Amino acid sequence: MRIVIVGGGAAGFLAAITAAEQRPDLEIIILEKNRTVLNKVRISGGGRCNVTHACFDNRLMVSNYPRGNNFLKRLLPIFDAQATVNWFSARGVALKAEEDGRMFPISNSSQTIVDCLLREANRNNVQIRTSTAVGSFHLTEKNFILNLTDGTTLRADRLLIASGGHPKREGFDWLTDHAHAVASPVPSLFTFNTPNNYLLSLSGVSVPDAEVKIMNTKLALRGPLLITHWGFSGPSVLKLSAWGARILAEKGYNFSCRINWLPFLSEAEIRSTLTQEKQSHPKQMVATYSRFGLPLRLWRAFVENAEITSDLRWLDISKKSLNRLVNNLTNSQFQVSGKTTYKEEFVTAGGVSLLEINHDTLESKHVPGLYFAGEVLDVDGITGGFNFQNAWTTGYIAGKNIVQGYLVRED
Repeated sequence: MRIVIVGGGAAGFLAAITAAEQRPDLEIIILEKNRTVLNKVRISGGGRCNVTHACFDNRLMVSNYPRGNNFLKRLLPIFDAQATVNWFSARGVALKAEEDGRMFPISNSSQTIVDCLLREANRNNVQIRTSTAVGSFHLTEKNFILNLTDGTTLRADRLLIASGGHPKREGFDWLTDHAHAVASPVPSLFTFNTPNNYLLSLSGVSVPDAEVKIMNTKLALRGPLLITHWGFSGPSVLKLSAWGARILAEKGYNFSCRINWLPFLSEAEIRSTLTQEKQSHPKQMVATYSRFGLPLRLWRAFVENAEITSDLRWLDISKKSLNRLVNNLTNSQFQVSGKTTYKEEFVTAGGVSLLEINHDTLESKHVPGLYFAGEVLDVDGITGGFNFQNAWTTGYIAGKNIVQGYLVRED
């Protein structure tokens, strides 16, 4: 009996290892189209691998998935973030949580995770075939026949698709051929390009708490914000792009965003503080010292944009200039024209419809013996380790169920 897993990523590997640990008598093969496996694991988190998130309350965990949260609500009790931590710990890899909840191996190297998965696959006699792509497959009365792009075929008694997301709808054609509906993919987790942004020269400057809102929508999110040489990034922007993935795609990635750089203060409190500065430090230059804990370079950019010259004292600032400064601090508006995604780490909103998957087993409702796991499904999370958790959860559950009902092979 042979199980074939298409996709040598996080979901495919955990599925293969889980299946092999339960049924060592079965032949389990991973097919990977690239020359190396676990590529996304290797590069994620800046080469540290953000394995999961330290959110151990599953009711809160599912709130981090713009799409697929109800689906995961049913699956996480079987294999959640704590189970992920325990799984790696039992295999000699300890994870640590950082202040923002992201979890990494204590080695701070993604290679630790890659080596662990390869070691466990090897220990359980999982076959790994790289540079092997599947062009299509069909089901006979007895098994699946996979048509490989090198012109050969491969038989499989059961088949698991863990091939990841794809940026284009055509990337799912080989699955729609089997009556599986696919939610058209659109990018998620991308940064905003603002070519006419007067702050672009401050690339690298960040603030720990800003609110970013997409104008004329209900989309808004608070969190750390990073200025880049092309626009805005950081968790607040990346998470907002995930929640607004389809809306922003419909807008062609051309829209206005508003940034409140001090969301923890009301406009009245900010105005009062600045007015107090006129009284407390009348002869001090406005641009000399930053206020509200903002980086000095950013403060000076706001001051200059409010048409307050570098030699102007608090005593001399006009009411009009003060109003402009308050507006810069609380109501900065920028025109977004395009996005930037990290091609190696791309995350898509879209994939195989969850309506056509058995939510208990991850088996297709249309094709017996066909299973799905990972980002190929219409599930995606915000940044912070949530997409990997989806891969571990669905990989484990698919791997556990794909071997159910097999008789022990008799040679």
